Amino acid sequence: MPETHASVLVLASASPRRLSLLRQVSIEPDHILPAEIDETPLKDEAAGALAARLADAKAAHVAAGNPGAFVIGADTVVVAGRRVLGKAEDAEAAGKFLKLLSGRRHRVLGGVSVIAPDGRRAARLVETSVTFQRLGRNDIEAYLATGEWQGKAGAYAIQGYAARFVAQLRGSYSNVVGLPIYETVRLLQGLGYRG
Repeated sequence: MPETHASVLVLASASPRRLSLLRQVSIEPDHILPAEIDETPLKDEAAGALAARLADAKAAHVAAGNPGAFVIGADTVVVAGRRVLGKAEDAEAAGKFLKLLSGRRHRVLGGVSVIAPDGRRAARLVETSVTFQRLGRNDIEAYLATGEWQGKAGAYAIQGYAARFVAQLRGSYSNVVGLPIYETVRLLQGLGYRG
């Protein structure tokens, strides 16, 4: 049976974690096409607005080149107090992020945007609260040595070694990994995706 346009699904992300989360619930994207967009926050942009805007921009960028497909765009922002923690540029910056997260609660904001083949859009912003235990110098050095911090918002991967630091989590675990899966599935279904 030939593939119909309505069944084509594109993930606008190169994140192996997002792909793994989709596969966990038996959703297999037909194409993985990372969106090359400017992710610089706008002046005075709130963290939630940033996550939502970037998720939508990624989906729109990829959808423009893939008419007739469902496209998922996502973005994750980690916020400690009022400070947005992006991806650490090096181990020194990652260490500073971990010191900032040590012994305190932070928020993980996950934006997800889905564009249907007919151009309809649906989006959600999901917030998860995560509390880290107090981290000693040895904890931080051991974590930096794993290299897991590289390419991760907030410089940690909850699904890896950093799981040992999490004293409390309220909300969506998959959101902290990189994609709020429950909300993503609901958005896809609401727009008519039947993958």
